Amino acid sequence: MYVFVEVATTFVIYGLLILGLNLQYGFAGLVNFGHVVFFAVGAYTVAILSAQNTFAGIGLGLPWPIAVVAGVGTAALVGAIVAMTSLRLRGDFLAIVTLATAEIFHSITVNFKGIFGGNVGILGIPQPVANLAQNTQTAMTAHLLLFGGLTLVTLGGITRLTNAPYGRVLRAIRADELVSRSIGKPVFSYKMQSFVYGAALAGFAGGLFALYNGAVAPGFFTIQVTVTIWIGMLLGGAANHRAVLIGLAVIMSLRLFSRFALDITPISSSAFASVRLIIIGLILVAIIRFRPAGIFGDAKQLGVDT
Repeated sequence: MYVFVEVATTFVIYGLLILGLNLQYGFAGLVNFGHVVFFAVGAYTVAILSAQNTFAGIGLGLPWPIAVVAGVGTAALVGAIVAMTSLRLRGDFLAIVTLATAEIFHSITVNFKGIFGGNVGILGIPQPVANLAQNTQTAMTAHLLLFGGLTLVTLGGITRLTNAPYGRVLRAIRADELVSRSIGKPVFSYKMQSFVYGAALAGFAGGLFALYNGAVAPGFFTIQVTVTIWIGMLLGGAANHRAVLIGLAVIMSLRLFSRFALDITPISSSAFASVRLIIIGLILVAIIRFRPAGIFGDAKQLGVDT
């Protein structure tokens, strides 16, 4: 039971993360390979503000809602800085810059021990319902319900946003940026807004992750997180919120299945992890080959040739 609740809670948190990336890439066509950096910014902000005593003794002990709001704002601010300096780049160059940004932030968290705690990270982050729950199982379930409710509310809000004229403009920019600019649309402004909104959602996810996990460390925010989110989005179908969540659910289900399969197979954990990556890679190649817009994606909407 613990495993299912843990995976479900991780899915809910990663759901916010994938919705942010979908807003950036699925709607605006922005290739962001450094999405995990905003996830990390939100998590570390919440950790520093809510922990009673961090590695360097600077924990402020603020209430978790205030810390989460600050985490969202900080991630959005970092997103705005990255956007202003890189969004005029195109395609591969933007991907390289965002990936480099993630690596730079990872190095900062490792080397600035006085603020981020180095490889140890920040411990002792208070969990929202830990004191109210009678046992660990109840606390985990309560976190799942709380975070699930927040994610559903966020999904409703972002769905309304992308179904509004704003979302249609983003789709038009992705389909043909030159045409959108020629009819007077402020393309850079829309792209920047999309990038910042996506970063804010990632920061929200990071804040919830910090609260649920009770600790943050550089090892939690690796390129593997970004890869998982990208695969889930491409698998389900970009520019479709429900589809990307389904794609993420498939990836999370494979990870859950692999946990149980590992217990009944003679393969070592490291070898099994490699096999799992191969299977996921083959699935992704098949999707790109036969369903380039994703399982539930609209090829015409994304401008994908089939």
